[in-house]
Amino acid sequence: MSKKTMGIHHITAIVGHPQENVDFYAGVLGLRLVKKTVNFDDPATYHLYFGNDGGKPGTIITFFPWANAQQGEIGDGQVGVTAYAIPQGSLAFWKQRLAKFNVQYTIAERFGEEVLAFDDPHGLHLELVEREAGETNTWTTGEITPKFAIKGFAGATLYSTNPSETAKLVEEIMGLEVVGQEGDYIRFRSSADIGNVIDLKLTTNGRGIMGVGTVHHIAWRAADNEDQLDWQKYISQHGYGVTPVRDRNYFNAIYFREHGEILFEIATDPPGFAHDESPEAMGEKLMLPEQFEPYRAGMERRLIPIEVRELD
Repeated sequence: MSKKTMGIHHITAIVGHPQENVDFYAGVLGLRLVKKTVNFDDPATYHLYFGNDGGKPGTIITFFPWANAQQGEIGDGQVGVTAYAIPQGSLAFWKQRLAKFNVQYTIAERFGEEVLAFDDPHGLHLELVEREAGETNTWTTGEITPKFAIKGFAGATLYSTNPSETAKLVEEIMGLEVVGQEGDYIRFRSSADIGNVIDLKLTTNGRGIMGVGTVHHIAWRAADNEDQLDWQKYISQHGYGVTPVRDRNYFNAIYFREHGEILFEIATDPPGFAHDESPEAMGEKLMLPEQFEPYRAGMERRLIPIEVRELD
């Protein structure tokens, strides 16, 4: 048996104050807050999901916001950079927008593409790159219209403690295709039209430290529950320790740490984010899984109040 993932399902990171997180990703970058819930493993903390208008796989970045938590260090064993795809011809708009909000950025070229690189308020490394592929994001906020709106992930850059082993996993087990090498980076691509590019850094720079401003894990797509169970068996057969299936309400998840020490997840595309509230209302209310509902009042008192604010 051989398998191929379609690409990135979501990326999850640790950040600081939740309102700062919402202001940047919803207010500055114009993503939709598609789900406001809690960390199922630490329900005193939010779990916030941002993506395109429909919250589709390949567009979702999620956050565990811990105000006053220790700052982390980006390094080996982590996703080092998260890249977003923007429409062709929109790079100038995004340069002006970042400047408007005093976000410092740099311009580079990689694999023939112009890359706009910057950090979020808590230190996560982000990039914007024009891509033709990927459906238009119809979510509109402030001056960000579908002509400019972020489509979803362009991809991610992996920093590995063992790049050769990570490369083997990405190509031979996850099923991505090598499409080029440039300097210290090798590029892989999956079959999806969004969240489909992985750049792997071939040199090491020291182990990262988990904390604010670092990516916790990267999740890959499984078509459904049956496909995920196949992945669970397949990954285990290749010598990786895989967790049991965990119900995350909006998808099922399995986890394993690859040999370059990056935490990988494989998440199901269904049921998605609209199964417990209407598509129009997604992200407006704190949504809790059934087992937490009896404790809603106490949770809402402890959580820091947040709101999506239009900053233009």
